[in-house]
Amino acid sequence: MYKLANFLFSDRVVATKARINRTKVEPLVKLTEVLSALSSSGTTTYPSHMKLLALVSVSVAAIFCAVSDSAAQSASSNQFSGIGRTATAAEVKAWDIDVRPDLKGLPAGSGKVQDGQTLWDNKCASCHGTFGESNEVFTPLVGGTTAADVKRGRVASLTDPKQPQRSTLMKVATISSLYDYIYRAMPWNAPRSLTADDTYAVLAYMLNLAEILPDDFELSNKNMVEVQQLMPNRNGMTREHGMWRIDDAPDVKAVACMSNCVETVKITSSLPDYARNAHENLAEQNRGYGPFRGVDTTRPPVAKLPGSDLGRPAQAGTKTASTTSLASASASTPTSGTPATLMPPADLFKKQNCFACHAANSKLVGPSLAEIATKYKNQPNSEAVLTEKVIKGGAGVWGAIPMPAQNQLSTADSQALVKWILATH
Repeated sequence: MYKLANFLFSDRVVATKARINRTKVEPLVKLTEVLSALSSSGTTTYPSHMKLLALVSVSVAAIFCAVSDSAAQSASSNQFSGIGRTATAAEVKAWDIDVRPDLKGLPAGSGKVQDGQTLWDNKCASCHGTFGESNEVFTPLVGGTTAADVKRGRVASLTDPKQPQRSTLMKVATISSLYDYIYRAMPWNAPRSLTADDTYAVLAYMLNLAEILPDDFELSNKNMVEVQQLMPNRNGMTREHGMWRIDDAPDVKAVACMSNCVETVKITSSLPDYARNAHENLAEQNRGYGPFRGVDTTRPPVAKLPGSDLGRPAQAGTKTASTTSLASASASTPTSGTPATLMPPADLFKKQNCFACHAANSKLVGPSLAEIATKYKNQPNSEAVLTEKVIKGGAGVWGAIPMPAQNQLSTADSQALVKWILATH
């Protein structure tokens, strides 16, 4: 515990608060009390006593200074003994890099649009495209904004049903969010490698791509407030909701509905059977905990959700969902006995959208038809192997992208397609 220790030297009181070692300090305290009493009572003090008194006072002061310093350094760590240590000022400064919407925390610096273009081409374009509009790796950063949006501060295409997708500059309201994220997390393979000036330059070029800043603009901490007033969706952020006002009424009231409850759950959309296992078993690709664990796509879907008939009395002679789901699911899956379409293989190839992944003589998502024919034409049982592979799908033969199962095809149709590929390519 911390104790307040008082030491009386003649007419002075020395007080200190520290974590003390009682066994080391108490003998010194008693000795100082005796010598102080002799001095205050007028008793003659020999020179040797005075030297001893001075020595004791220096020793006590040294002990308490050392104890006080160590106590100050380890006060927080002693609260959780044996766990971590107090961060140094340099460590705190290295992590304290956030920039608030009011631009507090924005570091001093500047960057020109032309310098940002060089950085963009070297560090950003591989993921975001040369003009920030690529949708190949990440969603576009630029696009969907107009000069009218910049003028009024609200992006009109956010409510346009014909807008194909939303870019970053369509949605973000504060320029601080862009600076903070770029500085903190970009580039993807080397976060925190950009300096403050680099970040200003990259952000200036990004806003130039969106036709918000001119080609000769130099963005800095001194003009960020003015540039904020050019953000296309600066007026798109609202604080009129319970998540912002923590003392206000919540947006949602947690009142359980116990009347007029829906008896059954109606599934309004689902994956077609041929696309169900397009990317192999989802149950093996999702986390093993939480409410959504990934459906086993190697099995056919159930006809209706388990328990959807709870609360309704079962009629005589009827079966429950648990006893009928497996039978109905298996019945919904096309079997190899499905009759053939009696359609020419070339037309069947187009009808099943096979051309989306396979071209005649060039590789697309999957191998070309010519490559398939060359590989399998002279192999034994190639026709039977490919017929089964078309229906069941596969992966690893032509690369990492799997071949989705085409179990909507009958065995006859699959065999007709295989024969056509091997014979005509």
